Amino acid sequence: MSRREIAFACAILWMLMTTEPSNSQQQQRQASGDSRAAASKKFAVLSDQFMKDSLSWSPVSASAAGYHSHLDPRSGRPIALDALLDDFSLEWFATQRDFYAKWRERFHKETPASALDPEDAADWQLIDDQIGLTLLELDRIQSYKHNPTVVVELIGNALFLPLTQNYASHDLRVGHVLARVRQIPRLLAQVQPYLSDSDPIWISTAVDENAGNIDLIENALAAEIPAGSPRKAEYDAVAPPAVKALHDFSAWLQNSLAKQPSNLTWRLGKELYDQKFALVMETPVTPAEVLASAEQDMKSVRAEMLQLALPLHSQMYPDHNDHLNLAEHDRQNLIIQEVLQKISDHHTTPAQLQPTIEADLAGITKFIREKRIVSLSSRDNLKVIPTPPFERGIYSVAGFHSAPPLEPQAEAQYWVTPIDPEMPAAKVESKLREYNDFTLQWLSIHEALPGHYIQFEHLNNIQPERRRLLRSLYANGAYVEGWAEYIAQVMMDEGFLDNDPRFRMVMRKVRLRVISNAILDIKMHTMNMTDQEAMDLMTKESFQTQAEAEGKLQRAKLSSTQLPTYYVGIREWFALRKKYQAAAGKNFNLLKFHDLVLDEGPLPVPVVEKLVMPSAKH
Repeated sequence: MSRREIAFACAILWMLMTTEPSNSQQQQRQASGDSRAAASKKFAVLSDQFMKDSLSWSPVSASAAGYHSHLDPRSGRPIALDALLDDFSLEWFATQRDFYAKWRERFHKETPASALDPEDAADWQLIDDQIGLTLLELDRIQSYKHNPTVVVELIGNALFLPLTQNYASHDLRVGHVLARVRQIPRLLAQVQPYLSDSDPIWISTAVDENAGNIDLIENALAAEIPAGSPRKAEYDAVAPPAVKALHDFSAWLQNSLAKQPSNLTWRLGKELYDQKFALVMETPVTPAEVLASAEQDMKSVRAEMLQLALPLHSQMYPDHNDHLNLAEHDRQNLIIQEVLQKISDHHTTPAQLQPTIEADLAGITKFIREKRIVSLSSRDNLKVIPTPPFERGIYSVAGFHSAPPLEPQAEAQYWVTPIDPEMPAAKVESKLREYNDFTLQWLSIHEALPGHYIQFEHLNNIQPERRRLLRSLYANGAYVEGWAEYIAQVMMDEGFLDNDPRFRMVMRKVRLRVISNAILDIKMHTMNMTDQEAMDLMTKESFQTQAEAEGKLQRAKLSSTQLPTYYVGIREWFALRKKYQAAAGKNFNLLKFHDLVLDEGPLPVPVVEKLVMPSAKH
């Protein structure tokens, strides 16, 4: 046999060996497939039980998820969760800690991630990270012991959610709210003995938000009870003690807790911050890496803004000669500030803030359809409403509240925070200039379409239901906030508002805000950044108004690791888009890509990448 014939024969033999597996190989593959299927089946049961058991520990969270009835494991009877207010006793927190630790051990032993298919492994990672975050909170951070806004906002949500959902008749839902009102004195009596070491910003915010809870009971809830209703007698019995307890709690916060010596501050500190950051982002990126990247991007975006501003500045200020006599940084600042000043002249009024936003949404929707940006929701269930008073400490401008994952047909809410009538005129003008006509367009893109509302509508189509619930409750923050910023950039790139350079300038300013959010949070919580340094970063380097910067400063002190999710997320989204588009080549379709990634729900973006990249060439 010649050398060529031998080589040909070997090639044929190799093909047969690789394309026709032996019986042993087939049996091994079959066994592996059976094992994976069995693990996935068991994980489906365990994850569903874990999610629903964990919701039963927090009836208010259950209301938000649309989980209204839970079977009592001891009696087998259904528990109406919407009529219950969470237990906040120290014994309850200890029991909850044990619950999460045991479940984590069970998932690791009985259904390790390595035994699951990619979709279940993604769910497993969400659960493991969330349990890790919960244990970090219960063991080390312990916000419930030090930050009174935790219990104040819990009460607000407890009363607000049943009033705005449609899971049962109006009368039954009002009855659930009244049942929760009855339990407010008990809840506040539980937390008062152990609340200590509270920073002044937490106390003052809790007092402000607690006033919103009192208003909710005395006005909003009272208005829901028709004249002559039997619920009126029930309201008269439970509302006065609850309102008194809330008033007493605010007085105690101001007159007692505020005067106690405190060893803690709102600063989380580097050790805890780094641990929390890893569990929130769910990627290997570190705060130090994010900070270095953000500070570099700050310089490049400012340079980009200057190039956008120069032609506008020449038109707006023809007699300023582009300030060529100034030093480079001063010139850059002044030109950009002057252009933004003119752009900010175009703003709404306090009375027209919400109507303006509602009108903007119609134009945004039309553009999305024309440009085929992403598939819109068939449910059309978005409602624009004023931000609930008890949430205005965090949502000082706007926010989004999705339909519950277990009730996707329910109302989704775009919260718009009204201008406080007590706010001084100068501060009102400052806020309206910050949220001028062009910034409001971005805001609605981010919060509603095609931002958070659309991404959660895609999430609420996920099957099976257990996966939808899990990915909603444990949504990755960088995915969620990153998408809203990424898709706003896409809208701009596709020519929204006829490529108006003023909108592009505002979009670059928003990008600076995203960047400064990350810098602010990391430096304030880990590097002792002062209030003045923070204000200078926001007003002088990022061109935010005084009112906007003050609100963000408060937000940074009330939360930690959330503000960097915008910056981390938008970087991840553009990196994924670039990889997917390169793999798809000429077959890339923007709408198809956006639908594909949104249909996975809010997993960490690198996990989404693993799930969707195989489809890029199809």
